Amino acid sequence: MTEQHDPVIEARGLTRYFGRFAAVREIDLVVRRGEVFGLLGANGAGKTTAIRMLCGTLPPTSGQVHVGSIDMVRHARRARSHIGYVTQRFALYGDLTIMENLTLQAGLYGLHGTRAKTRLDWALERLNLSSDKDTRAARLPLGYQRRLSVAAALLHEPDVLFLDEPTSGIDPFARQQLWELVYELAEGGIGVLVTTHYMDEALFCDRLALMHAGRIVTEGTPEELLARPLPTPIIEVYTPACPDCARLLAQWDEVREVIPHAERLRLRLQSGASADQVIKKIRTEAERHGVIVGAIKPAPPELEDVFVAVLEGREAA
Repeated sequence: MTEQHDPVIEARGLTRYFGRFAAVREIDLVVRRGEVFGLLGANGAGKTTAIRMLCGTLPPTSGQVHVGSIDMVRHARRARSHIGYVTQRFALYGDLTIMENLTLQAGLYGLHGTRAKTRLDWALERLNLSSDKDTRAARLPLGYQRRLSVAAALLHEPDVLFLDEPTSGIDPFARQQLWELVYELAEGGIGVLVTTHYMDEALFCDRLALMHAGRIVTEGTPEELLARPLPTPIIEVYTPACPDCARLLAQWDEVREVIPHAERLRLRLQSGASADQVIKKIRTEAERHGVIVGAIKPAPPELEDVFVAVLEGREAA
C-alpha cells in the first residue's frame, strides 16, 4: 500500500559526462508522492540532462535512480508505465490531429477499448481540448501544444510526472491554467518534478533545488530558503526618477547591484554595508540634486536574491 508521502523518485550520486564535460555532477534528490518539486537553474545548468536521466531516457555515467522500487539504470522500460514526461519542445506529431495524437499515445501505453475511451474523454475534457480535437497539432498555438503534451503524458495515470520547462514561451493565462492542473495532480497523489528558470514559479513548488554548473547547490522549501540570512542587505527606493537614480547609485561603493522596477529601485548592498546609513545617504544626495524620492526601506529577500547569494558564496569559497 502506497502512502501520500512515499518517495516516487530517489536519486543518489547521479552523474552524466559527455566526453570530458560533466553536465550533471553527483546530484541527490527525492520527490515524494503528492509533492511538487522544482528544479531551478539558468539555461545550461544541467536541468534537462538531469530530468532525462531521472525518467530513463538517458543513462547516467554513474549513480542510482529509482522510480518507486524500480531501478531505472537496470530496468528503465519497466518503470515507464509509471512515468509521464513532457519535454521542453513539442514531441508529438504535427501532421496528426489532437485526437489522432492522443489515440496513438493511448495505444502505445497499452490502453484499449473502454479504458482507452474513458481516458481519452478525460484528457480532452480536463485539458480543454475537446473543441479542437480535429485540429492538426502543427496548427495549434504553443499553449495548446503544451496542453496536448500534458494530456498525452497523463493518459496512463502515471505515479510521477516530469515537466521540463512547461511554461516556457506560453502566455500568462496558459501558465496559470497549467499550474492549476499541476496542483490538482499533486493533490491526487502524483509526484511532480518541474524544471524552470522562472523564479516566480518557484514559489508554487513544495520544495526546490537550485542547479548550477551541473550540481545542486541548495535545496529546501521556499519558506526555508527565504528565511536564510543574506550577507548583502537589500533596500528599495521609490522614485519617479528611476533612470537618473539608478545611474547615480550604481557608482556608489556601498551598492553591489541596482535592479530597476516600475517607479522603484531594488538595491543589493555590499556585504557589511549598513542599510540605515545608505538610506540616510540617499536622502541627503537626493535633496542635494533636487531628485524626488518617496519611501526608502529595507526589503525582504526574494528567491532570486537567495540564489544569487548562494552562487556568489560558492564562487568566493
